[in-house]
Amino acid sequence: MMNDKPYYAVIFTSTQTKNIEGYTEMAEKMERLAKEQDGFLGIDSARNDIGITVSYWKSLEAIKNWKANTSHLFAQQKGREQWYNWYNVRICKVEREYEFLNE
Repeated sequence: MMNDKPYYAVIFTSTQTKNIEGYTEMAEKMERLAKEQDGFLGIDSARNDIGITVSYWKSLEAIKNWKANTSHLFAQQKGREQWYNWYNVRICKVEREYEFLNE
């Protein structure tokens, strides 16, 4: 759980092409790089037929800076040219959250 509210979630939903050579390596690199960015709070990701990655950020400014990161811009271009058939990005303000944990 993230304590400081509100914060922002960037929800990236996608379907991939059959040519995903280099995708896993780039995804791992982008996750490492995102974690180094000012304002980054966390990430969740899952992929089956549709991939969903949610990254969490302190501010809209932090999201804007991440989108403009040179390495991230290269990965975005590569994704459009090779890895994705479709993607959608949603930026949401998180005002409240709760969770359940059964231990």
